[in-house]
Amino acid sequence: MARRQLASPLPTARPLRLPVSVTRARPRQPAPVVRSLSAARIGAQVRALRMAAEVSGGELAKTSGISASMLSRIERGLVSPSVETLERLANGLGVPASRFFSDQARRTDFCHVRAGHGVLVDRIGAVADYRYELLGHLLSGNLFVEPYLVTLLPGADPYVTFQHPGLKFLYFLSGEVRYRYGGRTAEVRAGDSLLFDATALHGIEAIKNQPVSYLSVVFTLRE
Repeated sequence: MARRQLASPLPTARPLRLPVSVTRARPRQPAPVVRSLSAARIGAQVRALRMAAEVSGGELAKTSGISASMLSRIERGLVSPSVETLERLANGLGVPASRFFSDQARRTDFCHVRAGHGVLVDRIGAVADYRYELLGHLLSGNLFVEPYLVTLLPGADPYVTFQHPGLKFLYFLSGEVRYRYGGRTAEVRAGDSLLFDATALHGIEAIKNQPVSYLSVVFTLRE
């Protein structure tokens, strides 16, 4: 016996068609990538050091013994590299691993001194007629740097008993002198340079040709 079909309570109703945008399965959105702040800083340091060394990502990955994809993820701050991985990257870049943890983003020291606009400084224990023009300064970091343009005025005399902590670099711009460092001397003229430990007695022993001017940069650690 055929089954009797019941009449619809809404004989004039039409089937409801939903829009395709509703019935079509929507692709699942990928979960947002959560980046660790420390991983992002380390990655930025790795990339900055690699670019400074003019090394490609592939080259650094090969010399460090890690995959190129892993290096890319490290530089983008997507993973926190292990200590072993950081040591491999440090060896590949030829730097200590501690360089990856320096906060370069907070290093905002930048000094631009235009020609002739250095600060004239009366240094403690300065020798008469030795003119010191400070060419810049840095406020952060554990390294204290003093760059000076030193000019010997007409009345300047030789002086060989300079002595202070740190390292000193001298680059002679004009003139000719005999420079003493401890028990040795050197004939120095324009274009010559000297680099030495400033804890030993040093200074100009004889002025042979004037005018004498030189760049003096002293490096010391902050206390």
